[in-house]
Parts: sequence; C-alpha cells; structure tokens
Amino acid sequence: MGIGGPVGSGKTALIEALIPVLKGRGVNLAVVTNDLVTKEDAERLRRSGLIEPERVLAVEAGACPHTVIREDPTLNMAAGDDLEAAFPGLELIVFESGGDNLASTFSLDLVDWWIFVIDVAGGDDIPRKKGPGVLKSDLLVVNKTDLAPHVGVNLPKMLEDANAVRNGKAVIATNARSGEGVEAVADMIARAVLFSE
Repeated sequence: MGIGGPVGSGKTALIEALIPVLKGRGVNLAVVTNDLVTKEDAERLRRSGLIEPERVLAVEAGACPHTVIREDPTLNMAAGDDLEAAFPGLELIVFESGGDNLASTFSLDLVDWWIFVIDVAGGDDIPRKKGPGVLKSDLLVVNKTDLAPHVGVNLPKMLEDANAVRNGKAVIATNARSGEGVEAVADMIARAVLFSE
C-alpha cells in the first residue's frame, strides 16, 4: 500500500496513527519510507516506539521521489522483498512517498492500493486543481481538519469539492494527531487491501 502527498501534509503522522490501530487488529505490517537524501521519516518511525525499528526501511531517492515510486520502483521493491524475507507472514507493507507535489502517483508494479494525503493548511483549492494524486488515488485523505478555522478554509466546501472531482472514489477527513478519521482509514485498508473486516 502506498501513502503519498505534498510535503507537510501529514503522511508520516497518518502512518503513526494507523500503526497501533492496525496492530490492534492483528495486522502484521512493516514500512518503507522514501526521502530525497535523508532517512528522516524512517528514523522518526523507528524512534516512535509504535513499531519494531527493524520493520522500518528507508529508501533515499537521490532525486525527485517520483522516480522511485513511479518511474523506477526497483529500490522500493527490493526493500519490500527484504522485509518479506525478514518477517514471514507479513500482511501489509506501507510505502510512504517522499514529500512531493500534487502530481505524485504510485506505480501499480509497486503497490496494489494507494492513499493520497492533502492538508487543510495547504488551501481549500487543492481539490479543484485536480492533480493526479487527488484524482487517481484509491483514497483521498484530507488531513489537519482542526486547522480549518485558523487558515480560513471552509472545510465542508473543500470536502464537497474533493468528492465532486473524484467521481465516487473515497474521501476521508482526518486529524492524524487527534486520531479523528483514522479508524475509517483503517476500515478501508481492511476491506480493500487485507480483504478482512
């Protein structure tokens, strides 16, 4: 499963919120992070205490993160293979895209299903811009809902616009920090990726 979206949208925070929920449901999981030239997100997850550090691998893209999640996902595929070899019975590998823009999409050679995360503070016009991530992802997450009144965003209108451009594909509003909407995201993952409920 892939999780992508612009810098600062809350991708890592969403993963941090999902890990205990999924583990609480008995899901055997691991994470691969992608950053430009650092292992920042991987180190954050390893230090979190939410997941065993050895279940988190980092890929350094060395260039635009699109390259390693879309054009040539072989580095990520190798990381996934390493995790599967190390942890027999692994049910879910989450591939987090390096911070990127609205055009970030995942290769279906790498993931079976993917989430695109945008945030309220990025502006309520994001859905209307119709970037490939907004349009093509299996699930669009509108994160940081608590910030809407502080940044002058009409959240109901933003969600209405998101639903309008996605032609029936799912949209979930979240506040990854407080946990709002995280169970709903986990429910979708259970149904669409793990085929369980």
